[in-house]
Amino acid sequence: MSLLDAIPHDAPHIPVLLDEVIAALAPAEGKVIVDCTLGAGGYTRALLDAGATVHAFDRDPDAIAAAQVWGQPYGDRLILHPRRFSEIAAALAEAGVGPVDGIVADIGVSSMQLDQRERGFAFGSDGPLDMRMSQEGPSAADFCNTAEDEVIANVLFTYGEERQSRRVARAIVAARPLETTAQLAGVIRRALGHKPGMPKDPATRSFQAIRIHVNDELGELEGLLAASEGLLAAGGRLAVVSFHSLEDRIVKQFLKDASGAKAAVSRYVPVTPAAAPAAFEQISKAIRAGEAELSRNPRARSATLRYATRTHAAANIRSAS
Repeated sequence: MSLLDAIPHDAPHIPVLLDEVIAALAPAEGKVIVDCTLGAGGYTRALLDAGATVHAFDRDPDAIAAAQVWGQPYGDRLILHPRRFSEIAAALAEAGVGPVDGIVADIGVSSMQLDQRERGFAFGSDGPLDMRMSQEGPSAADFCNTAEDEVIANVLFTYGEERQSRRVARAIVAARPLETTAQLAGVIRRALGHKPGMPKDPATRSFQAIRIHVNDELGELEGLLAASEGLLAAGGRLAVVSFHSLEDRIVKQFLKDASGAKAAVSRYVPVTPAAAPAAFEQISKAIRAGEAELSRNPRARSATLRYATRTHAAANIRSAS
């Protein structure tokens, strides 16, 4: 039986690859696992139900507030941290927590955030141009209304892979001030010559890019990966679910480097030995949702899971990118 079967069909957020993530982490009574992206608690609840103690992180105050209610039956096995997941090393140290048995992260925006127009993440329904996961700091409107067009273009190209980023950036600057998601989406569509009925809305790429920039999502991911070596006990598992190629590329490269894998010069030359002992082993291939899950949760189509097991080697200071 799939763990997804226990989640109501009208749940505000359906965790992707839930069965695969829980299998990768192998939770059990007495184990301590960190859920870096609490959200609606899909992974955390499954981990708790398996007997594990969970340190759950989320910078969104709404997610923490909700967990304070639904998490009551789990008592002191659920510890909530209203912090960014790049801060897990400092937070766990402050809590006196030693090496942990697992770390999981579901990178990106949650369905709850996307579906709440007042959060300003999506353009399906009009809302304030916000996009802040923490509900603090500069918003998407602040960025669009103050940044130079060259800066905006670089963000759109780097994080949204928007080929016509300069044209879109100039249009955004010319249309200032922008206050709502509908206004921004309209500017982007006009700049790119979008017509109703086209298969993909061109505003998607720019909205993704601005959201990633506002929340420093890739920097957060790199910080988490870099910290994972020092936090995981030998035999502990790291599992990361990403939703687009930029995130997955960072995870894939980090695990490749941390496992000591080196490219061979040619097919006849052995792989070059790593300069330091491998910190991770048993690196999984990319795992994606099956048809049964996709039929229930179409948003899982872009999800990719990668996981690995921590070795006994000492942690190295390395970059995640």
